[in-house]
Amino acid sequence: MEVAEVKGRLTELFANASHIGVQGEDCSFGVIVVTDDFAEVRPVQRQQKILAAFSSELGSGALHALTVEA
Repeated sequence: MEVAEVKGRLTELFANASHIGVQGEDCSFGVIVVTDDFAEVRPVQRQQKILAAFSSELGSGALHALTVEA
């Protein structure tokens, strides 16, 4: 995957985000998502929502690691 692909998917999922940051390359990325959508959501649930957007890539190995800060 490319940074633009990861950021694009997160932008679609979190259209109201005030900040989406993506760093990394190939199959390992770190993401930061800041959105009011997470105001009443526990941290583990925030991570689960983001990881779910990449479940097929994580399952196939196309994406090896995704570090989430939300």
